[in-house]
Amino acid sequence: MAETSFIWGTGRRKSAVARVRLRRGTGHIIVNRRGLDEYFTEEKDRLAIMVPFKTTKTTSKFDCFVNVKGGGFTGQAGAIVLGIARALRKFDDGLAPILHSAGLLTRDGRMKERKKFGRKKARKSFQYSKR
Repeated sequence: MAETSFIWGTGRRKSAVARVRLRRGTGHIIVNRRGLDEYFTEEKDRLAIMVPFKTTKTTSKFDCFVNVKGGGFTGQAGAIVLGIARALRKFDDGLAPILHSAGLLTRDGRMKERKKFGRKKARKSFQYSKR
């Protein structure tokens, strides 16, 4: 792999979509042209994004550039985690069992349930009055 070539990975979570590019580097993570600490204000989201690197012991070996849109911050963090895990698997197939056993290569299929007609929300109905 050349120093300037990127490894791509796509991650999705709820309605968030993250396009992740990895290249050899020193461990910088850029999300939507901002630093990780600047983009994600909550500690749990920043820690979640670091999980694929920590489980594979590649924390300071890659620079990560992420474009993410849609959803909220937690959904975006989940999409980034899946994208990073897929890119790491593409870089080295030997990392796949480690990532899979940690549950990082599994896409979370839970989505928002659609609103049904005749109801207020997906399941909540209007108030019923017998008399």
